Amino acid sequence: MTGLPTEKVSSREAEVLRLLGARLSNAEIAAELFISVRTVESHVSALLRKTGATDRRALTVLASQQQALAAQAGRTTGPPVPRTSFVGREPEAVAVRGALADTRLVTLTGTGGVGKTRLAVQSALASQPDFPAGVVFVDLVPVRDGFVAQAVATALGVAQTSQQPLVEAVLARLGDGRWLLVLDNCEHLLDGAAGFVELVLTACPGTTVLATSRERLSLTGERVLPVPPLPPADAPKLFRDRALAADPGFLDDPPAVAELCARLDGVPLAIELAAARGVSLGAAGLLTALDDQLRLLAGSRSSDERHRSLRTVIGWSYDLLEPAEQALFRRLAVFAGRFDLAAAVAVSGTGGQADVVDLLGRLVDKSLVVHERTARRWRLLAVVRAFAREQSDRHGERAETAERRRGWAADAAADLEVRLDGVGQSVQVGGDWRDDFDAVVDDLRAALAETPPVPDPLAHRLARSLGHLAYARRFLTDALDYYRQAAERAPSDVEAARDLRTASDCAHVGTASGVDAAELLLASAERARAGGDRNGEAVTLARLVELANRGCGRIPAQISEQRLRGLLDAAETAGDWAQPAVAAALRLAGAWQTAGQRAGPDPSLAEAALAAARVTGDPVLISAGLDAVGAVAALAGRLREAQRIVIERFDLLAVMDRNDPRTASEIEDTFNVAATNAYRAGDLPGARLVVERVAGDELLGRHSYFSTSGRIPVLMLAGEFDEALALAERVWAGWQRAGRPPVGWLAAPIAFTAFGHGLRGDQGRFLLWRHRVTEVLSPDGAGVLGPGAAGVVDPGLVGGPAPASIVFADARVAVHRADLAGAAGLVERASAGFPGGRFELYARAAGAELAVLADLPDADERLAAAVDCAAEHDWATACLSRARWRRTGDPAALAAAVVGFEKISARFERACTLLLDPERAAEGRAELATLGVPVPGA
Repeated sequence: MTGLPTEKVSSREAEVLRLLGARLSNAEIAAELFISVRTVESHVSALLRKTGATDRRALTVLASQQQALAAQAGRTTGPPVPRTSFVGREPEAVAVRGALADTRLVTLTGTGGVGKTRLAVQSALASQPDFPAGVVFVDLVPVRDGFVAQAVATALGVAQTSQQPLVEAVLARLGDGRWLLVLDNCEHLLDGAAGFVELVLTACPGTTVLATSRERLSLTGERVLPVPPLPPADAPKLFRDRALAADPGFLDDPPAVAELCARLDGVPLAIELAAARGVSLGAAGLLTALDDQLRLLAGSRSSDERHRSLRTVIGWSYDLLEPAEQALFRRLAVFAGRFDLAAAVAVSGTGGQADVVDLLGRLVDKSLVVHERTARRWRLLAVVRAFAREQSDRHGERAETAERRRGWAADAAADLEVRLDGVGQSVQVGGDWRDDFDAVVDDLRAALAETPPVPDPLAHRLARSLGHLAYARRFLTDALDYYRQAAERAPSDVEAARDLRTASDCAHVGTASGVDAAELLLASAERARAGGDRNGEAVTLARLVELANRGCGRIPAQISEQRLRGLLDAAETAGDWAQPAVAAALRLAGAWQTAGQRAGPDPSLAEAALAAARVTGDPVLISAGLDAVGAVAALAGRLREAQRIVIERFDLLAVMDRNDPRTASEIEDTFNVAATNAYRAGDLPGARLVVERVAGDELLGRHSYFSTSGRIPVLMLAGEFDEALALAERVWAGWQRAGRPPVGWLAAPIAFTAFGHGLRGDQGRFLLWRHRVTEVLSPDGAGVLGPGAAGVVDPGLVGGPAPASIVFADARVAVHRADLAGAAGLVERASAGFPGGRFELYARAAGAELAVLADLPDADERLAAAVDCAAEHDWATACLSRARWRRTGDPAALAAAVVGFEKISARFERACTLLLDPERAAEGRAELATLGVPVPGA
């Protein structure tokens, strides 16, 4: 009997388990994940050991029964499990639970150390049944301004993708289900936290936020619950509980304990710190020792005074430390978040690990440092850390400690980089690097932020490592910023050029604008020239010209042809053609920059570019060369050849380093071209395979509507309407939640949704989704649909031609309904041509069939012209065979249509074709009923 593993399953093992559940072979899993078969075998062996499964079949069953294992890569961070008892606070706990039940933003306010975090944790744990999607806990203490979304994303287990900003990814996750988001310690990030919470409350109606802060967030609808000190009845209970935990032999002295707690104003953290000293002094001794210091605070008892009493207890505890303990305590204040032993040793100045371990143990015993044993890390509570920083300043050692922290940060980041292997998977020795990165990233950021933007080798090394790690962690926008910062701190022009070039790679795949990518490449070329690296200048300028013409990057189309020609001339002059990588880059740019127009690469130059790329052995250059040759084939109508070329590009993905930003645009373009070619060839099984791989890809997938929307056209064309229409509703909600960004690629899925509703006879939703096409193309409402004949809305868009997808939808729905009133106009639009469009031939074929059905005067010419264009298009060929039967009554044409649609698994079209055969019409009607499509004329 197998069950949940006793050992942690890594994110990669979870992915392997998921694919085992889909009954894929090791070779298929290797291809899906872009890893070797041997690596798959290693992961399967690890899963057998961790789960106790007896064989591969048992693992498959386990994957199906326990899907939670497959979600390890997206696991969330729940509330920390308290290691001590919860004392008192019953009225406050009831109030918090009640507020969470009817208010979407609850803020616990109070002075430091009063117990806001513990009350929030206890309330969150008790409220878990009310939030089935999950409870997410985010500690904001180590988080710098501007990184609230990153902290929440880490806790949620989500990442940025090439098509989705990080904030949008977070909102997409929180927008799906009923969540409780706990944001702890917001006071130092009030504006950023409040802005983020406002976004969540607006975009995620099922999410409730519980915040803790010394001040309210000041948002509409916020319920503020002040957290008071412990009352006299509960404070002594807390002291006794913590004193007994420290010393089971503690002798209680109720009057002294009560007096002590009163002097400490009932502040829980002060009471716990005092209880930790009770081991040696007892309650009466503690009261006597503290009496003199606390007397100084007599008089006012405002919240500020209570805070001063807490700081006095911390100071008293500090004064009782030995000098070595004090020194380490002060230096640990440099860490914004949790730190491990290596970090503590690095800033201690002692260099002795054994000594630091001993000192840390003593500080933990005295409750000045918290030890998180499961994570093998330590931390200082916020109030304690503030005191330690003050002491560090008084001793004049803050700058020296910060410099030691900077050296540690550069080394720690470099060590994490070593744990990334060549194809983007984490080395599992010592645990998942992502967890360790998440634990230290705030301190790495802080160390970099404290260095001025001037040449500095150590800061440069840290910035580059942070860029690499952030990219691998899929914080794509952060990675772009870190590489820019690396360029500012680069010790030489050549290094700065390299940093700017990598930043441009991040811009291509991230959510930065195309102008950013072009400017970064131009800046990189300039720095390379200043540093005397003419080959670097040549390669960078050539890359700009290549990507501007290919369109796979984010280079703006506004760059003039004349400018691109001048950049190519400069590159060809600067570069050494004898260097293989330089020659390949120049030939690629030259192949695409032909005849002063962006109409595709020159055939002979494309072949020469591919040959030059193969000489380098660089998979990125080879893939780019294959894309040029494949584009030539596709533009010439040789779709089968183009498909074969894209398969070779897919093979190259397995050897590309997915943690290297340089590979990103090539990976994205490979998937995009593969899907385009499959659709252009009418190959529905091939298109489905590609879109499913995109949806499962860690760089391109996990998008609230991008990866999901890609499945809609192929599902509609296959006749799987229920699934497609359900996905469409999710896509539309995701786009709305993201703020309705202008994304032209969404027009096709929306048009195909209209197509599905039209086939099912729902005229209202057919028209609604057709109008949504214009909303996607023009979210500001500038584009509208005009009126049309016979109740069918005209497909033309104000300001431009209609997309092929909506023209196809109109024509195909008209054929199915035998609605011929506006046939002439629809046929004209379908025949107008849609250069480079994925769905051009679908529209042409549907238009030709409509021309035949309507018996238009030029129906024969329309049919012949469509046949000439669709020789290598499976769907269009089958559709035109059916149209030919309608025109000639040739039974062979009808049979060919049935076989053609069967070949590509187009159930709806096959059923419609069977309706035309008297001997199989009943089979067609039954199939349409299964698909939920009314039989025409019934």
